[in-house]
Amino acid sequence: MIDFDLLSKSPVFMGLPADRIENILGDIHFQIHSFTKSSLIVHAGDECNKLIIVLSGSVKGEMADYTGKTIKIEDIEAPRPLAAAFLFGKNNRFPVTVIANSPVELLYISKPEFLKLLQKDQRLLTNYLNSISSRAQFLSQRIKFLSFKTIRQKIAHYLLDLAGDRLAIVELPLAQAELAEFFGVTRPALARAMGELDQEGYIEVQRRTVRILDKQKMNDLLKG
Repeated sequence: MIDFDLLSKSPVFMGLPADRIENILGDIHFQIHSFTKSSLIVHAGDECNKLIIVLSGSVKGEMADYTGKTIKIEDIEAPRPLAAAFLFGKNNRFPVTVIANSPVELLYISKPEFLKLLQKDQRLLTNYLNSISSRAQFLSQRIKFLSFKTIRQKIAHYLLDLAGDRLAIVELPLAQAELAEFFGVTRPALARAMGELDQEGYIEVQRRTVRILDKQKMNDLLKG
Protein backbone atom coordinates (compact mmCIF):
# COMPACT_ATOMS: atom_id res chain seq x y z
CA MET A 1 0.00 0.00 0.00
CA ILE A 2 1.43 3.37 -1.05
CA ASP A 3 1.24 6.25 1.42
CA PHE A 4 0.32 8.97 -1.07
CA ASP A 5 0.46 11.70 1.57
CA LEU A 6 4.11 10.77 2.21
CA LEU A 7 4.81 10.46 -1.52
CA SER A 8 3.57 14.03 -1.99
CA LYS A 9 6.63 15.11 0.02
CA SER A 10 9.02 13.40 -2.40
CA PRO A 11 11.20 15.80 -4.44
CA VAL A 12 9.64 14.31 -7.57
CA PHE A 13 5.99 14.73 -6.49
CA MET A 14 6.41 17.83 -4.31
CA GLY A 15 3.37 20.11 -4.39
CA LEU A 16 1.02 17.56 -5.95
CA PRO A 17 -1.98 16.56 -3.80
CA ALA A 18 -2.10 12.92 -2.69
CA ASP A 19 -5.24 12.23 -4.76
CA ARG A 20 -3.59 13.68 -7.88
CA ILE A 21 -0.56 11.41 -7.42
CA GLU A 22 -2.84 8.42 -6.93
CA ASN A 23 -4.69 9.27 -10.14
CA ILE A 24 -1.62 9.71 -12.33
CA LEU A 25 0.05 6.57 -10.98
CA GLY A 26 -3.16 4.71 -11.72
CA ASP A 27 -2.58 5.36 -15.42
CA ILE A 28 0.87 3.73 -15.57
CA HIS A 29 2.54 0.44 -14.70
CA PHE A 30 4.76 0.39 -11.61
CA GLN A 31 6.12 -2.15 -9.14
CA ILE A 32 6.79 -2.22 -5.40
CA HIS A 33 9.59 -4.37 -3.98
CA SER A 34 10.54 -5.03 -0.36
CA PHE A 35 14.05 -5.62 0.99
CA THR A 36 15.33 -6.72 4.38
CA LYS A 37 17.99 -4.83 6.36
CA SER A 38 21.51 -5.00 4.83
CA SER A 39 20.17 -6.25 1.48
CA LEU A 40 22.07 -5.19 -1.63
CA ILE A 41 19.61 -3.19 -3.74
CA VAL A 42 21.83 -2.10 -6.61
CA HIS A 43 25.54 -2.35 -7.28
CA ALA A 44 27.58 0.57 -8.59
CA GLY A 45 27.66 0.22 -12.36
CA ASP A 46 24.27 -1.49 -12.67
CA GLU A 47 22.03 -0.13 -15.41
CA CYS A 48 19.73 2.66 -14.26
CA ASN A 49 16.56 2.24 -16.32
CA LYS A 50 13.89 2.82 -13.67
CA LEU A 51 12.99 5.66 -11.34
CA ILE A 52 13.23 4.24 -7.81
CA ILE A 53 11.65 6.00 -4.83
CA VAL A 54 11.99 4.91 -1.20
CA LEU A 55 8.46 4.37 0.16
CA SER A 56 9.46 3.30 3.68
CA GLY A 57 12.69 2.81 5.63
CA SER A 58 16.06 4.07 4.46
CA VAL A 59 19.02 3.02 2.34
CA LYS A 60 22.62 4.17 2.07
CA GLY A 61 24.75 4.91 -0.96
CA GLU A 62 28.39 3.80 -0.84
CA MET A 63 31.36 4.06 -3.18
CA ALA A 64 35.09 3.37 -3.09
CA ASP A 65 37.56 6.23 -2.77
CA TYR A 66 40.95 6.46 -4.50
CA THR A 67 42.49 4.01 -1.98
CA GLY A 68 39.75 1.43 -2.38
CA LYS A 69 38.11 2.20 0.96
CA THR A 70 34.32 2.12 1.10
CA ILE A 71 32.88 5.57 1.74
CA LYS A 72 29.27 6.23 2.68
CA ILE A 73 27.98 8.98 0.43
CA GLU A 74 24.67 9.53 2.21
CA ASP A 75 21.58 7.99 3.76
CA ILE A 76 18.41 8.19 1.66
CA GLU A 77 15.11 8.03 3.51
CA ALA A 78 11.50 7.85 2.35
CA PRO A 79 10.23 9.41 0.16
CA ARG A 80 13.39 10.38 -1.73
CA PRO A 81 14.39 8.91 -5.12
CA LEU A 82 17.57 6.96 -5.88
CA ALA A 83 19.99 8.24 -8.56
CA ALA A 84 17.25 10.15 -10.38
CA ALA A 85 19.89 12.17 -12.25
CA PHE A 86 21.22 9.00 -13.91
CA LEU A 87 17.95 7.84 -15.45
CA PHE A 88 18.61 9.76 -18.68
CA GLY A 89 21.76 10.47 -20.66
CA LYS A 90 24.29 8.22 -22.35
CA ASN A 91 25.77 6.40 -19.37
CA ASN A 92 22.75 5.16 -17.43
CA ARG A 93 24.62 3.47 -14.59
CA PHE A 94 24.22 3.73 -10.85
CA PRO A 95 27.18 5.73 -9.49
CA VAL A 96 27.01 4.10 -6.05
CA THR A 97 26.17 0.79 -4.42
CA VAL A 98 22.87 0.99 -2.52
CA ILE A 99 22.27 -1.07 0.63
CA ALA A 100 19.21 -1.19 2.88
CA ASN A 101 19.76 0.43 6.30
CA SER A 102 16.50 -1.13 7.52
CA PRO A 103 13.58 -3.05 6.04
CA VAL A 104 12.53 -0.95 3.04
CA GLU A 105 9.88 -0.74 0.36
CA LEU A 106 10.80 0.77 -3.00
CA LEU A 107 8.62 2.07 -5.82
CA TYR A 108 9.91 1.20 -9.32
CA ILE A 109 8.73 3.12 -12.40
CA SER A 110 10.32 2.22 -15.75
CA LYS A 111 11.80 5.00 -17.87
CA PRO A 112 9.05 4.81 -20.56
CA GLU A 113 6.32 4.94 -17.90
CA PHE A 114 8.02 7.81 -16.09
CA LEU A 115 8.20 9.74 -19.38
CA LYS A 116 4.43 9.40 -19.58
CA LEU A 117 4.15 11.00 -16.14
CA LEU A 118 6.44 13.88 -17.12
CA GLN A 119 4.25 14.57 -20.14
CA LYS A 120 1.09 14.54 -18.02
CA ASP A 121 2.00 17.18 -15.45
CA GLN A 122 4.25 20.22 -15.88
CA ARG A 123 4.79 20.55 -12.12
CA LEU A 124 6.11 17.01 -11.98
CA LEU A 125 8.50 17.81 -14.85
CA THR A 126 9.73 20.94 -13.04
CA ASN A 127 10.16 18.99 -9.81
CA TYR A 128 12.22 16.36 -11.58
CA LEU A 129 14.50 18.92 -13.25
CA ASN A 130 15.04 20.70 -9.92
CA SER A 131 15.71 17.37 -8.22
CA ILE A 132 18.38 16.21 -10.65
CA SER A 133 20.05 19.63 -10.61
CA SER A 134 20.25 19.52 -6.82
CA ARG A 135 21.67 16.00 -6.89
CA ALA A 136 24.31 16.98 -9.44
CA GLN A 137 25.39 19.83 -7.16
CA PHE A 138 25.49 17.51 -4.14
CA LEU A 139 27.57 14.89 -5.96
CA SER A 140 29.97 17.58 -7.15
CA GLN A 141 30.55 18.66 -3.55
CA ARG A 142 30.91 15.06 -2.39
CA ILE A 143 33.52 14.32 -5.06
CA LYS A 144 35.45 17.39 -3.92
CA PHE A 145 35.25 16.09 -0.34
CA LEU A 146 36.58 12.66 -1.35
CA SER A 147 39.53 14.29 -3.13
CA PHE A 148 41.05 15.37 0.20
CA LYS A 149 43.72 12.89 1.22
CA THR A 150 43.94 13.43 4.98
CA ILE A 151 41.34 13.12 7.72
CA ARG A 152 42.27 16.61 8.93
CA GLN A 153 41.45 18.09 5.53
CA LYS A 154 38.13 16.24 5.39
CA ILE A 155 37.22 17.51 8.86
CA ALA A 156 38.18 21.07 7.92
CA HIS A 157 36.12 20.98 4.71
CA TYR A 158 33.15 19.39 6.47
CA LEU A 159 33.11 21.95 9.31
CA LEU A 160 33.62 24.95 7.02
CA ASP A 161 30.80 23.72 4.81
CA LEU A 162 28.50 23.40 7.84
CA ALA A 163 29.47 26.84 9.10
CA GLY A 164 29.02 28.71 5.83
CA ASP A 165 30.09 32.34 5.60
CA ARG A 166 28.80 33.55 8.96
CA LEU A 167 28.76 30.89 11.64
CA ALA A 168 31.73 30.04 13.82
CA ILE A 169 29.92 27.47 15.98
CA VAL A 170 28.31 24.38 14.47
CA GLU A 171 26.36 21.44 15.84
CA LEU A 172 27.46 18.14 14.33
CA PRO A 173 24.39 16.48 12.81
CA LEU A 174 26.00 13.03 13.05
CA ALA A 175 27.28 11.02 16.00
CA GLN A 176 31.02 10.26 15.93
CA ALA A 177 30.50 6.69 14.68
CA GLU A 178 28.26 7.95 11.84
CA LEU A 179 30.72 10.72 11.03
CA ALA A 180 33.56 8.21 10.84
CA GLU A 181 31.53 6.11 8.41
CA PHE A 182 30.76 9.23 6.37
CA PHE A 183 34.48 10.05 6.20
CA GLY A 184 35.43 6.45 5.44
CA VAL A 185 37.76 6.19 8.45
CA THR A 186 37.77 4.38 11.79
CA ARG A 187 36.21 6.04 14.82
CA PRO A 188 39.55 6.16 16.74
CA ALA A 189 41.27 7.78 13.75
CA LEU A 190 38.56 10.43 13.53
CA ALA A 191 38.67 11.09 17.29
CA ARG A 192 42.47 11.41 17.15
CA ALA A 193 42.35 13.88 14.25
CA MET A 194 39.64 15.96 15.95
CA GLY A 195 41.71 16.00 19.13
CA GLU A 196 44.80 17.17 17.26
CA LEU A 197 42.88 20.02 15.60
CA ASP A 198 41.57 21.03 19.01
CA GLN A 199 45.02 20.98 20.60
CA GLU A 200 46.57 22.93 17.73
CA GLY A 201 44.03 25.75 17.98
CA TYR A 202 42.00 25.14 14.84
CA ILE A 203 38.79 24.22 16.66
CA GLU A 204 37.31 23.82 20.12
CA VAL A 205 35.23 20.68 20.63
CA GLN A 206 32.54 20.22 23.28
CA ARG A 207 30.80 16.93 22.52
CA ARG A 208 28.82 17.62 19.31
CA THR A 209 29.37 21.40 19.43
CA VAL A 210 32.41 22.64 17.51
CA ARG A 211 33.71 26.21 17.55
CA ILE A 212 35.91 27.14 14.61
CA LEU A 213 38.60 29.34 16.14
CA ASP A 214 40.28 30.48 12.93
CA LYS A 215 38.55 30.02 9.58
CA GLN A 216 41.54 31.25 7.60
CA LYS A 217 43.76 28.72 9.30
CA MET A 218 41.21 26.00 8.48
CA ASN A 219 41.13 27.10 4.84
CA ASP A 220 44.92 27.00 4.71
CA LEU A 221 44.75 23.41 5.91
CA LEU A 222 42.77 22.50 2.77
CA LYS A 223 45.58 23.78 0.56
CA GLY A 224 48.23 21.65 2.25
